[in-house]
Amino acid sequence: MATGVDQAVGMSLVVFSLLLFTYYSVWVIILPFVDSDHILHMYFLPREYSVILPGIAAVILLLCIGAFTAVIMWKNRKPKKVD
Repeated sequence: MATGVDQAVGMSLVVFSLLLFTYYSVWVIILPFVDSDHILHMYFLPREYSVILPGIAAVILLLCIGAFTAVIMWKNRKPKKVD
């Protein structure tokens, strides 16, 4: 059973994910169709970062998964038998 702290942390992660998804969706889908001198552009990074940042995040995620897998395999290896 989840405690109140677990539920609060879970809800905050959900809210953060929804905000991030909404921000990125507006940035990538809607912003290219808005005039470049509109005030909305002030709240977003340049468009080049819409490709660079997710790419960097993907590389970091893959490195973390690889490191985790390597650590688990290293800990579970068995010593060779000596005859």
